[in-house]
Amino acid sequence: MGFGGISLWQLLIILVVVFLIFGSGKLKSLGSDLGSSIKGFKKALKEEDSNEKED
Repeated sequence: MGFGGISLWQLLIILVVVFLIFGSGKLKSLGSDLGSSIKGFKKALKEEDSNEKED
């Protein structure tokens, strides 16, 4: 059994279908946008923690 009841083969089929629908260029830009938004979220959390420690 795989992740949450999804086997490895089902996961691979889903990834292939997503790749065919969106293409490599769109997935690359989507991944970089997601990475930058996560980086911004982590930065905001660190700034909030440092502001709370100063008070």
